[in-house]
Amino acid sequence: MPLPKLTRVRQTFDTTRLEDAAAAVATGLKDLLLVSKIKPGARIAITAGSRGIHNLVKMTRAAVDTVKALGGQPFVVPAMGSHGGATDEGQKGLLAELGISEAAMGCPVVSSMQVEEIGRTPSGHPVYLDRNALHSDGIIAINRVKLHTIFRGDVESGLCKILAVGLGKHTGAKQIHRVGTQPFMVETARVILATAPILAGVAVLENSLDETMEIHVVPRERFEATDAALLKRCWQIMPRVPFDPLDVLVVDEMGKNISGTGMDTNVIGIGGRVAGKMMMGSPVVDAIVILGLTPETHGNANGIGLADLTTRRVVDSIDYKSTYTNVMTTRLWSAGRLPLILETDLEAIEAAVGEIPLEHVRFVRIRDTLHLEELEISEALLPEARKAGLASLGDPQPLEFDNTGRVRPF
Repeated sequence: MPLPKLTRVRQTFDTTRLEDAAAAVATGLKDLLLVSKIKPGARIAITAGSRGIHNLVKMTRAAVDTVKALGGQPFVVPAMGSHGGATDEGQKGLLAELGISEAAMGCPVVSSMQVEEIGRTPSGHPVYLDRNALHSDGIIAINRVKLHTIFRGDVESGLCKILAVGLGKHTGAKQIHRVGTQPFMVETARVILATAPILAGVAVLENSLDETMEIHVVPRERFEATDAALLKRCWQIMPRVPFDPLDVLVVDEMGKNISGTGMDTNVIGIGGRVAGKMMMGSPVVDAIVILGLTPETHGNANGIGLADLTTRRVVDSIDYKSTYTNVMTTRLWSAGRLPLILETDLEAIEAAVGEIPLEHVRFVRIRDTLHLEELEISEALLPEARKAGLASLGDPQPLEFDNTGRVRPF
């Protein structure tokens, strides 16, 4: 079956970048006058999540070194809800793969799924917090602020989330997803901020190329306001697929290091595909094809149900225990369902295109939903690409497959 020829095009994004993230963290923490709050020998917990945040290793190490310089005894605590299979070693292992190990940080990494109830929300639900962080002398939270994949609100992913979901561990994350993510997550974070020994938050804003753009180091009373202010900036700089609607969207890779739902729903435009949840995004896509899982996701295919077609090699690489733990925590059941399974990349893409005339098919191929600076588009989209100012990087070329039916790397 013939497939459309594709042209590589490039989008232009805001590439403003902060050159020294570590220095920004160190300076910000010192400017908060933590010297008066961190007593000699004080045990200070520093959070580390499971997302692929740019400069996370440098920022975490800067926080560790700053605490040491002030006389404290820092330790890193995983703050990733149920990720890593919801086990102590699984979460510690995930951090090590991100570059956050005891050797790299120069301090202990204390991983435990044990939590304690520390209070109740106004609606009467218990609030849980990682036991080691709770019984420390202070907590420094580090997280990227970004749009969430399953809800909308003044506060989405950021400092409040890493407290409520991340440090809530499996127990807290499961409850938040069960009760309702927004505004329950913020209510939970408020209880933690009022009860736990929170010293500071490091809120990170990334540019459209996923590089560190801004770092805001704030006291506990500024967590919620900082999340809200930076979220508005996210709307302005978020990269998108600039064509709507689409017949076919081919995504080479998905994974937990890309998005909590494997593919960012703000990019792939799944609308109401996940029943019962307010999923957001554009464009409207008739068929989404997923060709692979990232190595960093370790078989966690949460979000695979957002695709319409996939390949045998994707299905064979799924770690169902890890995936189902994630799905059962979020209660987004559709995210764990398998799409139509084709034997090869070639067969999956052919099925997605189907009988649509090649001169009319609206087809886009991307590496993943984090990297959208370059796209491959069908000839039917070239007039819109020119009108939008996208730079063409060559002439239309046919998709190339090896003798097993696997598409050439993006």
